[in-house]
Amino acid sequence: MFGFDKTAARWLWTALWFVVAAWLIYALRFTLFIFVLALLLAHLLSPLVDLIDRLLPASRTRTRTPALAIAYVVFLGLVVLLCIQFGTVAVRQAKSLADKFPSMIQGAVANWENASTGFETLDSLKQEALQGALNKIGAIASALPSASLEIVSVASNAIFVVIIPILSFFFLKDARAMRQHIIELANEGRHRAILEDVLDAMHLVLARYMRALVVLGAAAFTAYGIFFAILGVPYGVLLAALGGMLEFIPMLGPLVAGVTITLVAGVTTGHVVSVIVFLLAYRVLQDYIISPHVMEQGVELHPLMVLFGVFAGAEIAGVAGTFLSVPILALARVVYLRLYKAKLAARIAPPGPAV
Repeated sequence: MFGFDKTAARWLWTALWFVVAAWLIYALRFTLFIFVLALLLAHLLSPLVDLIDRLLPASRTRTRTPALAIAYVVFLGLVVLLCIQFGTVAVRQAKSLADKFPSMIQGAVANWENASTGFETLDSLKQEALQGALNKIGAIASALPSASLEIVSVASNAIFVVIIPILSFFFLKDARAMRQHIIELANEGRHRAILEDVLDAMHLVLARYMRALVVLGAAAFTAYGIFFAILGVPYGVLLAALGGMLEFIPMLGPLVAGVTITLVAGVTTGHVVSVIVFLLAYRVLQDYIISPHVMEQGVELHPLMVLFGVFAGAEIAGVAGTFLSVPILALARVVYLRLYKAKLAARIAPPGPAV
């Protein structure tokens, strides 16, 4: 008869709990995504709350609630101002472009066919291949304005506008208590010190990452908007807003923004070459000057890791996985480095006195 192996049973029980946890995460993925966005917003607002808290009169009985209230008034006022100034214009331009762009792209494709020298001399197979490629380009380009409008609509969804700031408020309000409860899960001594170090590093990484994303998005929106206004590119506010928002998606976001802007400029203006040169120049400026400066130490990841995270996140959870891939990898990296450092410190620590 087979005996009962306690070790095997324990491993099986642990594996079963992991499977159940993975299933719950997948089943609650949208709710978890909302809470993760709220947590990221809390890390973005945390430096502002800390600054206001230091400026307010000190008192033993005062809590962080007044600083939180002032920070939220400033934040929401800024968001409302940006929506009034640019959001309504971007939505209006997206609707107009979605209505006109299919006919524009069809006309551009027809002109390209007529202007193509030697098109009639191609054999039938090459003609069919070229025609198929033109049709695919037209279909993709026609769908881009609708996708832009969908992105703007999703960004203005009530659950993002209302629920996420409320959840962030509670994260900020009770952050210290939550941190203390997590720390108390570990026994006093080396393990608790390691946990405190990991939590502090995770908070710092997320705060730096969110601050860097906002700076990169604002820089892209400003640069695109100024260039499009000078050049007279139609739908400039929409294209600048799209470019700024897509900076939040690593690697793929700027690529999609560049392709979209080039296609729209190609059918609405004659400055395609100027737009392409500007996009390439700004990409160099963003990737080699601005981004290394704002992505402080502890946030930067190797490009191979970023690419892996972006594609893996997209395969697992679509756009949400792509957006969360870099912060998850950054957190995994900082946790690994802190644990590795603690392990090395334990190895080289002198032995205790003999009893």
